[in-house]
Amino acid sequence: MKEDSREKLINHVIVDDFVAPKCDDLVGIIYQDDDILLINKPSGLLSLSGKNPLNWDSVHYRLVHGQEGESPPFPEAKLPHRLDFGTSGIMVVGLHAEASKSLNKQFQARTIKKDYVAMLEGWLDEDEGRVSASIAKDKNHFPKVIICEFRGKPAISEYTVIKRLDKPHRSLVKFSPLTGRTHQLRIHSQSIGHPILGCDLYHSGESQQLAGRLLLHASDLYFDHPSSGEPFHGTCSCSF
Repeated sequence: MKEDSREKLINHVIVDDFVAPKCDDLVGIIYQDDDILLINKPSGLLSLSGKNPLNWDSVHYRLVHGQEGESPPFPEAKLPHRLDFGTSGIMVVGLHAEASKSLNKQFQARTIKKDYVAMLEGWLDEDEGRVSASIAKDKNHFPKVIICEFRGKPAISEYTVIKRLDKPHRSLVKFSPLTGRTHQLRIHSQSIGHPILGCDLYHSGESQQLAGRLLLHASDLYFDHPSSGEPFHGTCSCSF
């Protein structure tokens, strides 16, 4: 390999040295039947265990192995979708292969509707709106993404203001992402000048310090039940 090619390869190696702090909050079981679980993921817990052996704790690990005093083990549990480390809220879990397959197909087909609640810095001018801005990986700052219309993938987020708060000015909003890009709601919020409070990656001079955690919560899921095929709505109340 030529020296310049070797140097380019080294410069593009992604190094992730993140080690998740201990999460004492439990994964809550919202709903259970023979096919699925609906769970409430706490903020500060990985959805899947990381490659770093120190990051063994995760939603999936706790479901498969059980949580003492809270929930039994579900050895065949699969996660058809994930939430970011700092995001809390509802997730659907497949309890066997056929249920997981059905849910995976629905997520891939984008027929599952997801709603989130977020607390944003400042007051939004409009009561509702749409953010349409393509998202691409930030090659120089993993795991961040950037807004880039040239090499990014299309991303659309709709929002509705639930209420505006004072001291300091904040906006509680409902987000409905029409696409599912990495960090979509976080980067879209920052792009319109109203970053999500507590976000460590996409923030203003003050927004990260205004909350002790990322104030982003998955509140609702709409999908077809993998066994009956009937429309199913799961909801999880927000704590902020």
